[in-house]
Amino acid sequence: YAEVLNPIQLKEEGNKHFQAGDIDKAIECYTKAIKVCQDKKVLAVIYRNRSACYLKKENYVNAASDATKAIDVDAKDIKALYRRCQALEKLGKLDMAFKDVQRCATLEPKNKAFLETLRRLGAEIQSKLKTTFSTDSRVQNMFDILFDEESEKDKKEKAANNLIVLSREDAGAERIFQNNGVTLLLNMIETGKPEMILAAVRTLSGMCTGHKARAMAIIQMVGVDKMCSIMAVDNEEIALAACNLFQCINDSLTGGDTREYGKEADLVMDPSKDLKTILLSLLEMVASKKVSGHGRDQALNLLSKNVPRFLSDTNHSTSVFVFSLGLKKILKVCGQVPELPDQLPLTENTQLIASVLLNKLYDDLKCDPERNNFRDICDEYIKSKIDPKDMDKTIHAINCISGLLQGPFDVGNALVGRQGIMEMMVALCGSEREVDQMVAVEALIHASSKMSRASFIITNGVSLLKDIYKKTKNEKIKIRALVGLCKLGSAGGDDYSLRQFAEGSTEKLAKQCRKWLCNPQIDTKTRKWAIEGLAYLTNDADVKDDFVDDEPAMQAMFELAKSRDKTILYAVACILVNCTNSYEKKEILPELVQLAKFSKQHVPEQHPKDKKDFVDKRVKRLLKAGVTSALVVMVKAENIILTDQTKEMLARVFLALSEDPRDRGTIVAQGGGKALIPLALEGTEAGKVKASHVIAKIAAISNPEIAFPGERVYEVIRPLVNLLHTDREGMQNYEALRGLTNLAGFSEKLRVKIVKEKALSEIENYMFEENEQIRLAATECMCNLVTCKEVQDRYLEDGNDKLKLLVLLCGEDDDKLQIAAAGALAMITAAQKKLCTKMTLVTSQWLEILQRLCLHSNVQVQHRGLVIVYNMLNSDNSDLAKKLIESELLEILSVVGRAEDNPKRQEAIDAARTCLVKAMDLGLIKPFASPS
Repeated sequence: YAEVLNPIQLKEEGNKHFQAGDIDKAIECYTKAIKVCQDKKVLAVIYRNRSACYLKKENYVNAASDATKAIDVDAKDIKALYRRCQALEKLGKLDMAFKDVQRCATLEPKNKAFLETLRRLGAEIQSKLKTTFSTDSRVQNMFDILFDEESEKDKKEKAANNLIVLSREDAGAERIFQNNGVTLLLNMIETGKPEMILAAVRTLSGMCTGHKARAMAIIQMVGVDKMCSIMAVDNEEIALAACNLFQCINDSLTGGDTREYGKEADLVMDPSKDLKTILLSLLEMVASKKVSGHGRDQALNLLSKNVPRFLSDTNHSTSVFVFSLGLKKILKVCGQVPELPDQLPLTENTQLIASVLLNKLYDDLKCDPERNNFRDICDEYIKSKIDPKDMDKTIHAINCISGLLQGPFDVGNALVGRQGIMEMMVALCGSEREVDQMVAVEALIHASSKMSRASFIITNGVSLLKDIYKKTKNEKIKIRALVGLCKLGSAGGDDYSLRQFAEGSTEKLAKQCRKWLCNPQIDTKTRKWAIEGLAYLTNDADVKDDFVDDEPAMQAMFELAKSRDKTILYAVACILVNCTNSYEKKEILPELVQLAKFSKQHVPEQHPKDKKDFVDKRVKRLLKAGVTSALVVMVKAENIILTDQTKEMLARVFLALSEDPRDRGTIVAQGGGKALIPLALEGTEAGKVKASHVIAKIAAISNPEIAFPGERVYEVIRPLVNLLHTDREGMQNYEALRGLTNLAGFSEKLRVKIVKEKALSEIENYMFEENEQIRLAATECMCNLVTCKEVQDRYLEDGNDKLKLLVLLCGEDDDKLQIAAAGALAMITAAQKKLCTKMTLVTSQWLEILQRLCLHSNVQVQHRGLVIVYNMLNSDNSDLAKKLIESELLEILSVVGRAEDNPKRQEAIDAARTCLVKAMDLGLIKPFASPS
């Protein structure tokens, strides 16, 4: 029986079967031989032989895999290489097969079979490349499918997608361009079919990205007017795609392209003419009746994103002309009253986008004369529209002021204070026409935005609004009047003692708002005002508590937040910040309170329902009602309505929701991980830090591939590294380190990305930290990073204390810290033998620390210590090995290694035995001979 299991005999038996042509029997013998063979070299031969069997059986996957196992033992195994080459060729992996036969031919340059195969494969690869990459055929093929009426729908979709993907690589874009692509794309647009137009516009975007010359050529061939007319269509997706095309062109023309053009440089003309044409065309679109609401939104969006650049790129005289011309057009959009006939086509968002743009323009002005000029243009425009005989013109003017109050508030506020405007509002409030009342009430609401300024409005406005509220039968106006009252009533913020209204009336107002919010009979635009009202009323803790108890009201708000109307984002964000108490809280020092009371100053008071346990309950209620999915949709608003301030508020809400680790799974499950990345990368400084902190909390405890699906997981690293600064809070440092530790333990690709984001020096700094938790987190993170080549190189460099710190941390008293530091040391000394010697030079305590690790009562620490000892014995430094064995370590190894097997400590026992075997191999100890 013992005879049969001899691998050599089994191999011979297999060879006999092979020669006799019984391939199955041969495979059986070789497989048995592989199971019992200990000798690597013999094993390689058996694998090589079995590979030949598999080739005969046409099982090419196994043939290649067996040949690889033989090559792993001996890289020059010519038979195995040639067999693998044959298998790979059959599997269609020509380039890999070519490499193998190339190695065979270098080992045996005169072998005819090798040279013939080399020549044949070379030719095959060339012809294959020709057909795949003959650009014309591939590009032509896609266009053929798209223009063929007979093509099936999914075939067309695939061709369109391929075209878009191809245009995003520089070579692909050039191929489309050279093959008459622009004309064909224009033909696609002419078909008038939405999916064809979309594919064409997206392909053009790809072709214009980052290539100045191509972008300018495409502007000439397509024409700015044509692009504008595409953007003007009443189709949201197409308008957005066209907007994206303009943005790509703008980015390519204003920089972003660092290519060396050489001789072509003269052909790349000056782009300022094109930029000016685009700017004027966009302004033309802003107030044109022929443009759809979606197109207008995108034109305003483009101006918002690029105005400072557009204006600085045109010369001064144009910018003054553009400014006065553009400003009046934007004011015209703000003043539209959709309820009246003959207005410009708008979406729910257009007027607010116009207000945000006005704000941006005003903020970008550099000096007072420019700001005065801005005010004068607005003033003139509004004066020209006020006409007591023509109510339609007048409400246009008042609506314009509303737009300014939502944009550059100071400009709007100054206008409200002008002679005659307030009287006009009073007159409109008393008008018979409901649309007049509505416009006037909205203007009053927007005018009472800032508490200090509200006094002028409070005196005039409150009585006016109460009056309307009581008299009107129209729900729409009733709600608006109520919101005005809420806004004026909540001027005290969350200060419990600064109440405008009688006790309990805020709850009544809020109840009314919740009722309207839940009423599906009322139109969305009006229900939105109910949310505006709650945004003010939820400053009151009683209102917050009532609101989160009202599940239908929360659901109704989330539904509206997900709707296409994005003007509501800020108000919803306000409510959520209020309910989760995640606003900036001022620290109140007790001694200052005493001082204030003594000097009869006002002292802010906290409401009992704003204490922590109440807030926690509210957070749980919101999560249960599905707040995360609403937040995810809100963050996606590809729109300038999602201002930096709103983004910061959403980040604050996310932070409050993620406090309890048990809730983080819910946030991830509803797509929260993905939504946090844009919040962490753009917005206000405070907002970015808060969003990064939530990412850290999630990254620390969840599977990164699920929390941040796809390529997103790589985008998470920068926000985490941003938290590793001394000016961030300790908690933020700690959680960021834990998040990085989890990511670093996940894949080599993530480790490399962490190193690329320059995180190493920060992580090393925290390994010196006083705070024990932060120091532990940093050491654990480093432990997961040491398998990375670049990290090992840092430890190999001379003139730093990195290795010394690692050794000293192994000597600390905290088990977890020792596990992390000793783990890092064990891995790094295994990977870099030089470090074993270096370790003994950085501190005189090294031996004592090592002995303590090997005697440790915690088996994880002990095991790591013994692995370090093994690495040192295995480091090719005979003096070091001798030194170890002459020290007390030999006794420790013997005691641990002689212990009886014990599943709880087995890892350490095995490691000690391996060390003793190594010491015997090195001839440092003799096997213990038992007396006969």
